[in-house]
Amino acid sequence: MSHRVALSWRLQSRRWQAAAALLSLLLLVACATAAPTAVATPAAVRIVSLAPSNTEILFAVGAGAQMVGRDELSDYPGEAQQVASIGSTYGALNAEAILALQPDLILGADITSPEQVQALEDLGLTVFVLANPVDFEGLFANLELVGELTGHSAEAQTAVSGLRTRVQAVTQATQGAARPTVYYEVDGTDPTAPWTTGSGTFQSLLIQLAGGQNMAEEMQGWGQISLEELVARDPAVIVFGLGPWVPTTVEGLAARTGWGDIAAVRQGAVYGIDANWVDRPGPRLVDALEAMARFIHPELFE
Repeated sequence: MSHRVALSWRLQSRRWQAAAALLSLLLLVACATAAPTAVATPAAVRIVSLAPSNTEILFAVGAGAQMVGRDELSDYPGEAQQVASIGSTYGALNAEAILALQPDLILGADITSPEQVQALEDLGLTVFVLANPVDFEGLFANLELVGELTGHSAEAQTAVSGLRTRVQAVTQATQGAARPTVYYEVDGTDPTAPWTTGSGTFQSLLIQLAGGQNMAEEMQGWGQISLEELVARDPAVIVFGLGPWVPTTVEGLAARTGWGDIAAVRQGAVYGIDANWVDRPGPRLVDALEAMARFIHPELFE
């Protein structure tokens, strides 16, 4: 019998849910003490990851060797590419390939649809879905949770401690600094109406923590902005997602018709950032924060 575990945003609740789910689904015995901070959970030995962010978290907490399957986009760290691929996670999953791996645990994410979760559970498989974090504390909670599920709590705590120290170093360095306006480009396929990101997104949070002011903060989520409005707002810094599927370059963006009037272009403050750092809700969000801080405040991070 299998159940999907609903995650709450409170870590303590997550720990008890993890213990209950694995006890009932894997029929293993866990020893839990009365202290809520000392919950012992049975570790999943064979894990299939359905999202690149999950894969990065598993390796970050020392559980990479327990992975027996991954989605085709899980390419980091390099060792992940040696794990068997179950193919694409868009649409129907390759249930036959997943079953053949005999997983103890399938680790899903927000991109895992309810239909996919149900299909896997109908096959008697254990599915645990990690929620997308809305801040760094949520990210750290995910790492700690995965550490508990996989028997790597100590390693997870160490990883979180290091990541938290790096985040604090950025926020302390930018505290009290001027906040230049920043335009983050998600998709510039149409340079007259590019896609950007507003409040409620991790991109906007990164800009804020890095000491900048998101030019599109009043926008909720993702949306397009006209070139006329972009020029009128005149951002001091431009950052765009960089990846093999993104044709944008610093030189190409600066050469766009009408973009030469923007302060960031005139001053050479246009930067590309690895889109995987920004878009995957995993440990490399801290890399993204550090890079964003260097772009926005190079004088503080020379």
